[in-house]
Amino acid sequence: MIWIKHPAPVGRSNLFISSTNSLDQIEGFHITENANIDACFGRYIYIHSLPSQFNQDLLTNCPYDMCSNFGFGLPVPNAKSVLQNTSWFFTSQFALEVIFHNRMKNYECLTHNSSLASAVYVPFYAGLDVERYLLGFNISTRDSNPNRLVKWLREQPEWNTMFGIDHFLVVGRISWDFLRNTDGDSDWGNKLMRLPESRNMTFLSIESSPFNSNDFAIPYPTYFHPSSDEQVFEWQNRMRHQKRDYLFSFAGGQRPSMKNSIRSELVEQCQASRTYCKLLNCSSSGDSNCYDPSNVMKLFQSSHFCLQPAGDSYTRRSAFDSIIAGCIPVFFHPGTAYVQYLWHLPTNYSKYSVFIPDEWVKQKNVSIEKVLVGLSKEEISSMREEVIRLIPQVIYADPSSRLESFEDAFDIAVKRVLETVATTRRQIREGRSNEFDFPEEKSWKYYLGGTLQDHEWDSFF
Repeated sequence: MIWIKHPAPVGRSNLFISSTNSLDQIEGFHITENANIDACFGRYIYIHSLPSQFNQDLLTNCPYDMCSNFGFGLPVPNAKSVLQNTSWFFTSQFALEVIFHNRMKNYECLTHNSSLASAVYVPFYAGLDVERYLLGFNISTRDSNPNRLVKWLREQPEWNTMFGIDHFLVVGRISWDFLRNTDGDSDWGNKLMRLPESRNMTFLSIESSPFNSNDFAIPYPTYFHPSSDEQVFEWQNRMRHQKRDYLFSFAGGQRPSMKNSIRSELVEQCQASRTYCKLLNCSSSGDSNCYDPSNVMKLFQSSHFCLQPAGDSYTRRSAFDSIIAGCIPVFFHPGTAYVQYLWHLPTNYSKYSVFIPDEWVKQKNVSIEKVLVGLSKEEISSMREEVIRLIPQVIYADPSSRLESFEDAFDIAVKRVLETVATTRRQIREGRSNEFDFPEEKSWKYYLGGTLQDHEWDSFF
């Protein structure tokens, strides 16, 4: 087995080529000097035309209209005058793979000639596929489409160029749903990302595993999908001047069955800070309110800070909803954002957020109200301006148009995938594939700072 290591945080490590071929037989490494003759040089992407069972057929049973309107879902009526124009939709947090595919169809540097491609996109709707079988199905059923997919890919001529290292795939669920370690029928998820062929590919997901080296987190879809620069500018300006009556707010429910959850403590602190905190209760009786974009955005627009504890996993879509609303997120675990969205959020997290370790909350050693009251108006203003600046970077714009003044979440993700593949190619060409060897379970640390030194967040992972 040959392992190809990536030397910089932009890329990945622990890639391998599983083949009898040697590295010098891999094609497609030559880079010409005439990049200026083609605006798409180094940016061409080839889309695999997959059998319909891997994408189109999966749309047939797409729940709750989540796949309509390019994956945005149904439009939100602006009855409460909270939102703006017609750019708001009831977008599912799990719709990323459909949204991304529709954006890729309009990518400016697509090619039908795979030999020109710098990367190859695999439009498999892995989230829609696994969702059908998460509960009550055996592992052979859950793994059937992933196994068929990699078999199909191996049979394509594009695979033999780099044995999948130039391939990327976007999944609409968290990576843990595709990283099953063992083969008991009671074990969660499928093995899509554990398959040998998959270890060569790059995966983009709404939540990556901090212990996996070839998957990268990109923002959850929010409700806002603008179709013009003007809509973005108008919304940013509106959030700058928004009247905010509450110091902080929390939209969520308690998780009494989750031992390490701090949500009960957050609800208690919010209720105890009545003049400072507003609670949107997302318990079983109040869930419908929490799935209404108008309710969520109204709460976040009225708050200076939005509490963002871990969800059922490390991350939650609400973190991006708060950014869209110009509400400064308060995080309690670095896995919720800081080690996840390295391509889209600033490494210096104090520029746009507040961090309070969840253990302090669990042990009742901290008052969230006191921490936030202790921040100066200047500090709050600076953080809010950074949050508002980030809005274009965490949205997925309407694929039928193009933003001219901004790169959105899609643009940034594609650019970083291309950089990752280009760097890996260069690394192989220069014979440096094993230069940066490190344990894969320390991937989060390597990508965060390019080092494996002791880190203040070691205890969280």
